[in-house]
Amino acid sequence: MSGPYDQLLDATIQHLQQLKSRGVRSVNLSPEALASLRPALPAKAVTKHAPASVGAAHPFSHVSAPAEQPPKKAAPVQISSDPDLPSQVDQGAKAEAMRELRERALVCMKCPHLANSRTNVVFGVGDINASLMFVGEAPGADEDRQGEPFVGAAGQLLTRIIQTMGLSRQTVYIGNILKCRPDMPGQSSGNRKPTLEEMTTCIPYLHSQIDLIQPKVLVALGATAVEGLLGKTEGITRLRGNWRTYRGIPLMPTFHPSYLLRNQALSEKRKVWEDMLQVMERLAMPISEKQRGYFLRT
Repeated sequence: MSGPYDQLLDATIQHLQQLKSRGVRSVNLSPEALASLRPALPAKAVTKHAPASVGAAHPFSHVSAPAEQPPKKAAPVQISSDPDLPSQVDQGAKAEAMRELRERALVCMKCPHLANSRTNVVFGVGDINASLMFVGEAPGADEDRQGEPFVGAAGQLLTRIIQTMGLSRQTVYIGNILKCRPDMPGQSSGNRKPTLEEMTTCIPYLHSQIDLIQPKVLVALGATAVEGLLGKTEGITRLRGNWRTYRGIPLMPTFHPSYLLRNQALSEKRKVWEDMLQVMERLAMPISEKQRGYFLRT
Protein backbone atom coordinates (compact mmCIF):
# COMPACT_ATOMS: atom_id res chain seq x y z
CA MET A 1 0.00 0.00 0.00
CA SER A 2 1.45 3.35 -1.01
CA GLY A 3 2.22 5.94 1.60
CA PRO A 4 1.64 9.69 1.54
CA TYR A 5 4.91 10.33 -0.28
CA ASP A 6 4.08 7.92 -3.11
CA GLN A 7 0.57 9.28 -3.40
CA LEU A 8 1.91 12.84 -3.56
CA LEU A 9 4.49 11.82 -6.17
CA ASP A 10 1.90 10.10 -8.37
CA ALA A 11 -0.54 13.00 -8.09
CA THR A 12 2.16 15.53 -8.95
CA ILE A 13 3.35 13.62 -12.02
CA GLN A 14 -0.20 13.16 -13.26
CA HIS A 15 -1.01 16.82 -12.71
CA LEU A 16 2.11 18.00 -14.57
CA GLN A 17 1.30 15.73 -17.50
CA GLN A 18 -2.23 17.10 -17.68
CA LEU A 19 -0.93 20.68 -17.57
CA LYS A 20 1.58 19.95 -20.29
CA SER A 21 -1.03 18.36 -22.57
CA ARG A 22 -3.05 21.58 -22.23
CA GLY A 23 -0.08 23.66 -23.38
CA VAL A 24 1.06 24.93 -19.96
CA ARG A 25 4.85 25.52 -19.90
CA SER A 26 5.57 26.48 -16.31
CA VAL A 27 3.96 26.58 -12.90
CA ASN A 28 5.02 29.16 -10.33
CA LEU A 29 4.46 28.52 -6.63
CA SER A 30 4.19 31.27 -4.08
CA PRO A 31 6.36 31.22 -0.95
CA GLU A 32 3.24 30.32 1.02
CA ALA A 33 2.53 27.33 -1.22
CA LEU A 34 6.12 26.17 -0.96
CA ALA A 35 5.99 26.49 2.81
CA SER A 36 2.89 24.29 2.90
CA LEU A 37 4.87 21.50 1.23
CA ARG A 38 7.67 21.44 3.78
CA PRO A 39 5.97 19.21 6.35
CA ALA A 40 5.60 16.45 3.76
CA LEU A 41 9.17 16.55 2.49
CA PRO A 42 12.73 16.68 3.79
CA ALA A 43 13.88 20.27 4.15
CA LYS A 44 16.48 19.99 1.40
CA ALA A 45 13.74 19.34 -1.15
CA VAL A 46 12.49 22.93 -1.07
CA THR A 47 14.45 25.99 -2.10
CA LYS A 48 13.03 29.13 -0.57
CA HIS A 49 11.15 31.33 -3.03
CA ALA A 50 12.17 29.09 -5.97
CA PRO A 51 9.52 28.54 -8.68
CA ALA A 52 8.47 24.96 -9.37
CA SER A 53 9.03 24.81 -13.12
CA VAL A 54 7.41 22.29 -15.44
CA GLY A 55 10.59 22.61 -17.51
CA ALA A 56 12.67 20.55 -15.11
CA ALA A 57 12.23 16.98 -13.98
CA HIS A 58 9.21 16.70 -11.72
CA PRO A 59 9.68 18.75 -8.52
CA PHE A 60 10.35 15.71 -6.30
CA SER A 61 12.71 13.75 -8.58
CA HIS A 62 15.76 14.52 -6.42
CA VAL A 63 14.08 13.94 -3.02
CA SER A 64 14.81 10.86 -0.96
CA ALA A 65 11.93 9.40 1.06
CA PRO A 66 12.34 8.53 4.75
CA ALA A 67 14.48 5.46 5.37
CA GLU A 68 11.54 3.31 6.44
CA GLN A 69 9.69 4.04 3.19
CA PRO A 70 11.91 4.11 0.07
CA PRO A 71 10.56 6.16 -2.83
CA LYS A 72 8.74 4.48 -5.68
CA LYS A 73 10.83 4.12 -8.82
CA ALA A 74 8.84 6.23 -11.25
CA ALA A 75 10.04 7.27 -14.68
CA PRO A 76 10.96 10.96 -14.58
CA VAL A 77 8.75 13.49 -16.27
CA GLN A 78 10.76 16.16 -18.04
CA ILE A 79 8.75 18.88 -19.69
CA SER A 80 10.43 21.85 -21.28
CA SER A 81 9.63 25.27 -19.89
CA ASP A 82 10.87 26.87 -23.10
CA PRO A 83 8.11 26.87 -25.76
CA ASP A 84 10.77 26.66 -28.47
CA LEU A 85 12.28 23.47 -27.10
CA PRO A 86 10.68 20.01 -27.44
CA SER A 87 9.44 18.38 -24.27
CA GLN A 88 10.63 15.04 -22.92
CA VAL A 89 8.32 12.60 -21.24
CA ASP A 90 8.56 8.90 -20.49
CA GLN A 91 7.01 6.60 -23.07
CA GLY A 92 3.96 5.58 -21.06
CA ALA A 93 3.06 9.17 -20.26
CA LYS A 94 3.78 10.17 -23.86
CA ALA A 95 1.33 7.63 -25.28
CA GLU A 96 -1.31 8.56 -22.72
CA ALA A 97 -0.88 12.29 -23.38
CA MET A 98 -1.23 11.70 -27.13
CA ARG A 99 -4.35 9.62 -26.55
CA GLU A 100 -5.89 12.35 -24.42
CA LEU A 101 -4.95 14.98 -26.99
CA ARG A 102 -6.59 12.92 -29.72
CA GLU A 103 -9.76 12.51 -27.69
CA ARG A 104 -10.00 16.26 -27.16
CA ALA A 105 -9.46 16.93 -30.86
CA LEU A 106 -12.12 14.41 -31.88
CA VAL A 107 -14.81 16.33 -30.01
CA CYS A 108 -13.47 19.83 -30.66
CA MET A 109 -16.12 22.44 -31.45
CA LYS A 110 -13.91 25.55 -31.52
CA CYS A 111 -14.83 26.18 -35.16
CA PRO A 112 -18.58 25.42 -35.25
CA HIS A 113 -18.84 25.78 -39.04
CA LEU A 114 -16.10 23.16 -39.53
CA ALA A 115 -17.44 20.87 -36.81
CA ASN A 116 -20.90 20.91 -38.40
CA SER A 117 -19.65 20.08 -41.88
CA ARG A 118 -16.94 17.51 -41.11
CA THR A 119 -17.33 13.75 -41.38
CA ASN A 120 -14.24 12.98 -39.29
CA VAL A 121 -11.59 14.86 -37.37
CA VAL A 122 -8.26 14.07 -39.03
CA PHE A 123 -5.90 14.00 -36.08
CA GLY A 124 -2.68 12.50 -37.43
CA VAL A 125 -1.09 9.14 -38.11
CA GLY A 126 2.25 7.40 -37.65
CA ASP A 127 4.89 6.72 -35.03
CA ILE A 128 4.71 9.03 -32.01
CA ASN A 129 8.45 8.42 -31.58
CA ALA A 130 9.26 9.33 -35.18
CA SER A 131 12.37 11.32 -36.04
CA LEU A 132 10.64 12.80 -39.10
CA MET A 133 7.28 14.59 -39.14
CA PHE A 134 5.42 15.89 -42.19
CA VAL A 135 2.97 18.78 -41.79
CA GLY A 136 0.29 19.57 -44.36
CA GLU A 137 -2.34 22.28 -44.38
CA ALA A 138 -5.76 20.62 -43.95
CA PRO A 139 -7.74 17.48 -44.83
CA GLY A 140 -9.41 17.13 -48.19
CA ALA A 141 -12.54 15.17 -49.07
CA ASP A 142 -10.80 11.78 -49.00
CA GLU A 143 -9.12 12.52 -45.69
CA ASP A 144 -12.38 13.79 -44.16
CA ARG A 145 -14.12 10.61 -45.25
CA GLN A 146 -11.44 8.23 -43.92
CA GLY A 147 -10.25 10.24 -40.92
CA GLU A 148 -6.58 9.94 -41.94
CA PRO A 149 -4.26 12.58 -43.42
CA PHE A 150 -2.88 12.30 -46.95
CA VAL A 151 -4.85 9.34 -48.29
CA GLY A 152 -6.01 10.86 -51.59
CA ALA A 153 -3.94 11.21 -54.76
CA ALA A 154 -1.53 13.68 -53.13
CA GLY A 155 -1.24 11.38 -50.13
CA GLN A 156 -0.39 8.42 -52.32
CA LEU A 157 2.40 10.46 -53.89
CA LEU A 158 3.65 11.48 -50.44
CA THR A 159 3.69 7.81 -49.46
CA ARG A 160 5.87 7.03 -52.48
CA ILE A 161 8.24 9.86 -51.60
CA ILE A 162 8.53 8.52 -48.05
CA GLN A 163 9.16 5.00 -49.35
CA THR A 164 11.79 6.26 -51.78
CA MET A 165 13.59 7.72 -48.77
CA GLY A 166 13.71 4.21 -47.32
CA LEU A 167 10.99 4.89 -44.75
CA SER A 168 7.27 4.14 -44.45
CA ARG A 169 4.12 5.86 -43.24
CA GLN A 170 4.39 3.73 -40.11
CA THR A 171 7.86 5.04 -39.23
CA VAL A 172 7.16 8.77 -39.73
CA TYR A 173 4.38 10.98 -38.42
CA ILE A 174 1.97 12.85 -40.68
CA GLY A 175 -0.30 15.64 -39.50
CA ASN A 176 -2.00 18.84 -40.59
CA ILE A 177 -2.31 22.34 -39.22
CA LEU A 178 -6.10 22.04 -39.49
CA LYS A 179 -7.74 18.88 -38.14
CA CYS A 180 -11.06 19.46 -39.95
CA ARG A 181 -11.71 19.82 -43.66
CA PRO A 182 -12.40 23.45 -44.57
CA ASP A 183 -16.12 23.60 -45.26
CA MET A 184 -17.38 23.97 -48.82
CA PRO A 185 -20.97 25.21 -48.47
CA GLY A 186 -23.15 23.99 -51.30
CA GLN A 187 -20.31 21.97 -52.84
CA SER A 188 -19.60 18.25 -52.59
CA SER A 189 -16.11 18.45 -54.07
CA GLY A 190 -13.13 20.75 -54.12
CA ASN A 191 -11.03 22.27 -51.37
CA ARG A 192 -10.40 25.75 -50.09
CA LYS A 193 -7.48 27.27 -48.26
CA PRO A 194 -7.89 27.45 -44.47
CA THR A 195 -8.32 30.95 -43.11
CA LEU A 196 -5.75 32.48 -40.79
CA GLU A 197 -8.32 32.43 -37.97
CA GLU A 198 -9.00 28.72 -38.51
CA MET A 199 -5.29 27.88 -38.50
CA THR A 200 -4.64 30.01 -35.41
CA THR A 201 -7.51 28.31 -33.57
CA CYS A 202 -6.45 24.77 -34.46
CA ILE A 203 -2.66 24.95 -34.37
CA PRO A 204 -2.32 24.36 -30.59
CA TYR A 205 -3.21 20.72 -31.31
CA LEU A 206 -0.28 20.52 -33.74
CA HIS A 207 2.00 22.23 -31.24
CA SER A 208 1.15 19.58 -28.65
CA GLN A 209 1.76 16.82 -31.21
CA ILE A 210 5.18 18.25 -32.07
CA ASP A 211 6.11 18.67 -28.40
CA LEU A 212 5.12 15.08 -27.61
CA ILE A 213 6.66 13.45 -30.69
CA GLN A 214 9.87 15.50 -30.52
CA PRO A 215 10.85 14.87 -34.16
CA LYS A 216 14.39 15.64 -35.21
CA VAL A 217 13.18 17.17 -38.48
CA LEU A 218 9.93 18.76 -39.65
CA VAL A 219 8.87 18.98 -43.30
CA ALA A 220 6.28 21.61 -44.22
CA LEU A 221 4.31 20.56 -47.30
CA GLY A 222 3.25 23.52 -49.38
CA ALA A 223 2.78 27.24 -49.08
CA THR A 224 -0.23 27.13 -46.74
CA ALA A 225 1.51 24.83 -44.29
CA VAL A 226 4.54 27.13 -44.29
CA GLU A 227 2.30 30.15 -43.77
CA GLY A 228 0.51 28.46 -40.90
CA LEU A 229 3.81 27.59 -39.22
CA LEU A 230 5.98 30.60 -40.00
CA GLY A 231 3.45 33.31 -40.78
CA LYS A 232 3.45 35.41 -43.95
CA THR A 233 6.57 34.60 -45.93
CA GLU A 234 8.12 35.31 -49.30
CA GLY A 235 6.50 32.23 -50.84
CA ILE A 236 7.20 28.53 -51.10
CA THR A 237 9.24 28.85 -54.31
CA ARG A 238 11.88 30.90 -52.50
CA LEU A 239 11.58 29.09 -49.18
CA ARG A 240 11.80 25.49 -50.33
CA GLY A 241 15.17 23.85 -49.92
CA ASN A 242 16.24 26.30 -47.20
CA TRP A 243 16.30 25.23 -43.57
CA ARG A 244 14.22 27.10 -41.04
CA THR A 245 13.62 26.42 -37.35
CA TYR A 246 10.26 25.85 -35.72
CA ARG A 247 9.82 25.23 -31.99
CA GLY A 248 13.53 24.48 -31.83
CA ILE A 249 13.36 21.85 -34.59
CA PRO A 250 14.93 22.06 -38.08
CA LEU A 251 12.16 22.71 -40.62
CA MET A 252 12.41 21.98 -44.34
CA PRO A 253 9.78 23.70 -46.52
CA THR A 254 9.00 21.96 -49.80
CA PHE A 255 6.28 21.79 -52.43
CA HIS A 256 3.00 20.08 -51.61
CA PRO A 257 2.61 16.70 -53.38
CA SER A 258 -0.48 18.09 -55.14
CA TYR A 259 1.81 20.56 -56.89
CA LEU A 260 3.74 17.67 -58.40
CA LEU A 261 0.47 16.13 -59.57
CA ARG A 262 -0.28 19.33 -61.46
CA ASN A 263 3.27 19.91 -62.66
CA GLN A 264 5.03 16.66 -63.40
CA ALA A 265 8.13 18.19 -64.95
CA LEU A 266 11.26 16.26 -64.06
CA SER A 267 12.87 19.47 -62.83
CA GLU A 268 10.10 20.05 -60.25
CA LYS A 269 10.26 16.47 -59.01
CA ARG A 270 14.01 16.89 -58.63
CA LYS A 271 13.54 20.00 -56.50
CA VAL A 272 11.35 18.14 -54.03
CA TRP A 273 13.73 15.19 -54.04
CA GLU A 274 16.71 17.46 -53.34
CA ASP A 275 14.79 18.77 -50.32
CA MET A 276 14.27 15.17 -49.15
CA LEU A 277 17.96 14.41 -49.66
CA GLN A 278 18.75 17.29 -47.32
CA VAL A 279 16.31 15.83 -44.81
CA MET A 280 17.95 12.42 -45.07
CA GLU A 281 21.37 13.96 -44.57
CA ARG A 282 20.17 15.89 -41.50
CA LEU A 283 18.83 12.62 -40.07
CA ALA A 284 22.14 10.85 -40.86
CA MET A 285 20.30 8.35 -43.07
CA PRO A 286 22.30 6.31 -45.59
CA ILE A 287 21.89 7.59 -49.14
CA SER A 288 22.74 5.40 -52.11
CA GLU A 289 24.08 6.66 -55.41
CA LYS A 290 20.83 5.53 -56.99
CA GLN A 291 18.88 7.72 -54.58
CA ARG A 292 21.14 10.68 -55.24
CA GLY A 293 20.54 10.33 -58.97
CA TYR A 294 16.75 10.27 -59.00
CA PHE A 295 15.10 12.70 -61.44
CA LEU A 296 18.39 13.89 -62.89
CA ARG A 297 18.47 14.18 -66.64
CA THR A 298 20.81 11.68 -68.25
